[in-house]
Amino acid sequence: MHQPKGSNRSCLAIVLAAGEGTRMRSSLPKVLHAVGHKSLVAHVLTAAMKAGGADIAVVVGPGRDDVANEAKAIASGASVFEQRDRLGTAHAVLAARDAITKGADDILVMFADTPLVRPETLSRLRAAIAGGAAVTALGFRPKDPSGYGRMVMKGDDLVAIVEDKDATPDQRKITLCNGGLMALAGASALKILGRIGNDNAKGEYYLTDAVAIARDMGLKATVIETDEDDVRGINTKAQLAEAEAVLQQRLRAAAMEAGVTLIAPETVFLSSDTTFGKDVTVEPNVVFGPGVAVEDGATIRSFSHLEGAVVGRGARVGPFARLRPGAKLGQDVHIGNFVEVKAATIEDGAKANHLAYIGDARVGAKANIGAGTITCNYDGVNKHLTDIGAGAFIGTNSSLVAPVKIGDGAYVGSGSVVTKDVPADALAIARGHQVNKEGGASRLRELYNKMKKAKS
Repeated sequence: MHQPKGSNRSCLAIVLAAGEGTRMRSSLPKVLHAVGHKSLVAHVLTAAMKAGGADIAVVVGPGRDDVANEAKAIASGASVFEQRDRLGTAHAVLAARDAITKGADDILVMFADTPLVRPETLSRLRAAIAGGAAVTALGFRPKDPSGYGRMVMKGDDLVAIVEDKDATPDQRKITLCNGGLMALAGASALKILGRIGNDNAKGEYYLTDAVAIARDMGLKATVIETDEDDVRGINTKAQLAEAEAVLQQRLRAAAMEAGVTLIAPETVFLSSDTTFGKDVTVEPNVVFGPGVAVEDGATIRSFSHLEGAVVGRGARVGPFARLRPGAKLGQDVHIGNFVEVKAATIEDGAKANHLAYIGDARVGAKANIGAGTITCNYDGVNKHLTDIGAGAFIGTNSSLVAPVKIGDGAYVGSGSVVTKDVPADALAIARGHQVNKEGGASRLRELYNKMKKAKS
């Protein structure tokens, strides 16, 4: 948690997620678009929970079960409220009136389309409320303040937030702008919100009016400043791409700070949940999808794509490798160029160095998968398992037709189409007609060892 040490204040986070997002030009709700393979609303909810938001209220539009379900998937105890009519931000907050009446000490008002807000920023807002403010707004200083609401200050106090179109020429010279996010003291929140009117050009209830109302009530309003990225809102696909770029910079910096070697960090794309052990090296042009864990000492070589995979200690992946969901690589596994692994466990020391597909399979420890090997896992209806034993050797251009089991130490000759189980330590040659020779693999290894000794 990013709460001040020793704090036992309760907190309600109200996340406003009812916007239609028409400028996204998409059938997908705006807040379900993703940066870092994580939805915008999920980023905001995660930040709120890390800042001590034990109670979560999410305000959604009519019929938006998809947004509600996403919110509950991230924050299982979240309460969902519907804003039937879109009459402004204060109206949206009051849709969660039942949550507000429970009497949290601090109330955070957040927007589901600002995914880059950091937990520590929210904690600073909470600290200002704990320090006696009734309203604390989040401000920033953009390079170009045009279009933003201006924050009118008197000393350290916030006097008002004035919309750009309503601002006087002098007020437009103010560089401190409204970032949108706000914290309210729970004790006075409903009194303040209840006094907000809609006497404006749009006939809407603006949350920003809470500042002036609080002052009229003799209460304190303050500002916490942050950088522009923290309050970066998303309304278009272009802004979505900008937020992705910022998030990737943060993720790369965090990875390198933790000791990961990114040789060309600007070319590596991470997911919000990517985890790394110690002494990991990632070469240029690697993409990490969601659900990837890379353990100590592993190397991910160039142009590889990983998703839903575990890479074991000291393993080597790529270049040009693809790990799909369910890929689990043990210690010192080698997955080489143009090898694809899906829903398969590759045990310690096994190798598939080039041009292979391993799907729905187990590859035993120190087994060797030759180039061109395919596990034929799908019969058009169902997926089937290929089980390759420890120390097995699969020759090049072999097709293993699942379900099939290759025993420990077995040897499959190049070009084989294996349709029957191969016993442990057997030699299988299946070029048109499969022949299993009991003990053949052992005899072949003895012959190879004799040949090696003769050469040396």
